[in-house]
Amino acid sequence: MTSDSSVPFGHLSTALAHRYRIERELGVGGIATVYLVQDLKHERDVAIKVPRENLSASLGKERFLREIQLIAKLSHLHLLPLFESGEANGALFFVMPNVKGKSLGDRLDAEGMLPVHDAVRIAQEVASALDHAHRHDVVHRDIKPDNIMLQDGHALVAEFGTGKALSETDSTTLTPAGACVGTPAYMSPEQAVGEVVDGRSVLYSLGCMLYEMLAGEPPFTGPNVQGVIAKRFV
Repeated sequence: MTSDSSVPFGHLSTALAHRYRIERELGVGGIATVYLVQDLKHERDVAIKVPRENLSASLGKERFLREIQLIAKLSHLHLLPLFESGEANGALFFVMPNVKGKSLGDRLDAEGMLPVHDAVRIAQEVASALDHAHRHDVVHRDIKPDNIMLQDGHALVAEFGTGKALSETDSTTLTPAGACVGTPAYMSPEQAVGEVVDGRSVLYSLGCMLYEMLAGEPPFTGPNVQGVIAKRFV
């Protein structure tokens, strides 16, 4: 087990053994753990994301599956699709493609600024995906370069599931690492102060990301989270 509130690897592997073979852990965050998995039925690699146990307990099975069902109805060229979701021995999970490309964050780390035509194209692709989601009443709450996967150079917006689900929880039950939805460098002012967000807040985050692609750094920087957020109100 990677942390006190992560689902044990062996526990999950046994519960899903009839359908998936868990190969290894891909990453652990404040919200969820992601595993590289072999889909035995379709003979393909996929990724399974398992929310932390405290998030699952706060959200509840029925609400989690209801929110994920909304995400599953989205279908767009530039959205990372959702294959399946469910519960396995008390662990909530959802299954998505294992994207072999890198994230936009990886590319920015390697290159700094992007050529203008690449930055504008990526922003247009993300905007198109977000517009599709907003027309289906689904709002992404953490648009940032690390959540934009690049496959053959084109954008795939990821992390709809956990952001939407987390927004529905009672934040007082979450750990400090999981209590805040969003990333300070890209948050809108209303999101930064905990107000209800909608599609306009997401477009603000997209604008911050486009700024970074063109300038080589986010529009708001600082020595700590409080400093980054405060610059929006100066």
